[in-house]
Amino acid sequence: MRKENRPGRGMKATRVGALLAATALTVGVAVATAPSAAAASPCWNDGSTKWWCNNVSGARVYGTVGDNHIYPDPNTVVGYMYSNPSWFWCKEDDQAWVGGPHSTRWEMTVADNGRLGFMKDTAISSETDPLPDCYG
Repeated sequence: MRKENRPGRGMKATRVGALLAATALTVGVAVATAPSAAAASPCWNDGSTKWWCNNVSGARVYGTVGDNHIYPDPNTVVGYMYSNPSWFWCKEDDQAWVGGPHSTRWEMTVADNGRLGFMKDTAISSETDPLPDCYG
């Protein structure tokens, strides 16, 4: 039995193939030209005990556990930081989980309302490695 030669059938397959090839090329170009992630610029010291870092405006500042000012309390918000950049005194590692590249790091600062506390490292876009340890 012989199949009929249907006009346009080969043309449809050619169009579908061309469309798939164009889509693959477009996706390939988009992936190849995607920007690479750049390292964050570090926090900087102003010549005193303050370190300046770029941060999220409106970031929460958390209180401390008890009156010792050593451990951040992730359950108590004492204020907010609307300034950017903002200043920090020091960093505290091995504390409550915050995620990000320094998953257990918090930075000691003073909220805009004057309350002492800690900001999560994930709310700071600058690299915080240069900050001194709070208690080290």
